[in-house]
Amino acid sequence: MSGRRPDPLSLGMVLLAVIVVSGSYINYRISHARMEKLSQDVINLRSAMNIDSVRQYEIQKVMKIIDLHNKNLSAIESYDIANEIYELSQKYPNLNTELICAMITHESAGTWSPTVVSKANAMGLMQIMPVTGYFLAGYEGIAWDSAENVLFNPIYNLRIGTRLMSTLITRYGLDGALAAYNGGEKQAAVWLANGRDDKYLYTETRGYVPAVQRLYALYQSQRL
Repeated sequence: MSGRRPDPLSLGMVLLAVIVVSGSYINYRISHARMEKLSQDVINLRSAMNIDSVRQYEIQKVMKIIDLHNKNLSAIESYDIANEIYELSQKYPNLNTELICAMITHESAGTWSPTVVSKANAMGLMQIMPVTGYFLAGYEGIAWDSAENVLFNPIYNLRIGTRLMSTLITRYGLDGALAAYNGGEKQAAVWLANGRDDKYLYTETRGYVPAVQRLYALYQSQRL
């Protein structure tokens, strides 16, 4: 007994249905892939916008601090300094903008002047001694022609000062780093080894550490 021959029309309809379903599936996969890429692009864009928002907030906050202390700087100078402080806070995970600003405010005797010089001949925003600046400038790729040209340049001064402070924090923690920045590493090491007994600190350093800490706490609590 012979079977029935397939109906050509029915067979064609089946093939057409298969083609339609396959095409729909392919289109779905393509559309799904496009949607996934679009979603990822949106996520990346939002992340970039969030990062930029944080950056601009931090820069504006630093500029506000600068304006409180030095109104002689132009808007461009103020922005360049604030932007560099933000960039350095990203470069060194153990620093942030508030700590850097607290150090500058105290080191510069509240002037935020790029050309301030102490009685001990420490120079610039972060009060770098010339011998220290000369040594660290090489690590920053800064050509040293004179102490004035390098340390009165606020960008160079900030790069040298934050490199030094970041290294000291790694070695001694924040309190010890502040003591070392002001009075030297030997003094800070002895102070820490003796339970932070202030008799092992110079008189100036005894006041320096808590003074910077107070400024640091103040700047952390401030909001735009």
